[in-house]
Amino acid sequence: MQRLILAMAVLSLSACATQKEQDRIQEISKTPLRDLNISKVEIPGVLRDAMGNPYKVPSDMSCTSLQQQVADLDEQLGPDLDVPEEKLGHMDQGREALGNAATGALQNTVEGAIPFRGWLRKLSGAERQSRHAQAAVLAGKVRRGYLKGIMESTSCHMV
Repeated sequence: MQRLILAMAVLSLSACATQKEQDRIQEISKTPLRDLNISKVEIPGVLRDAMGNPYKVPSDMSCTSLQQQVADLDEQLGPDLDVPEEKLGHMDQGREALGNAATGALQNTVEGAIPFRGWLRKLSGAERQSRHAQAAVLAGKVRRGYLKGIMESTSCHMV
């Protein structure tokens, strides 16, 4: 019965979802495979490079190069804290909040349907893989902040 409800929820969510929400639903559907460490999260190259040494001085210190490096990190990490949120109308804000609530509920349902999920993730190595991916995101954020600091000190401005 729970599987039927889950399938109906996925179908109803994906029918009226935006592309961003559909991508999120697709990621949620891969949760059991990631928990078994069958499907692994691919870490983008720009984040792998940042993990190596987030404070490495860039070889090209030109403003254009620094801006491009920050843009590459923004593409993988999303907007930084210093970027003002786009002004959304009340309808758009409500639609986004509803989409987030629905996908969050779906995520909780999928995760709750897996018995002994915590142990399963530890035994399969998925927990270690998840921590590695989180470390890559953190290194990318540190790298972006470092590059922005260099830009500020050399009077480069973000485009």
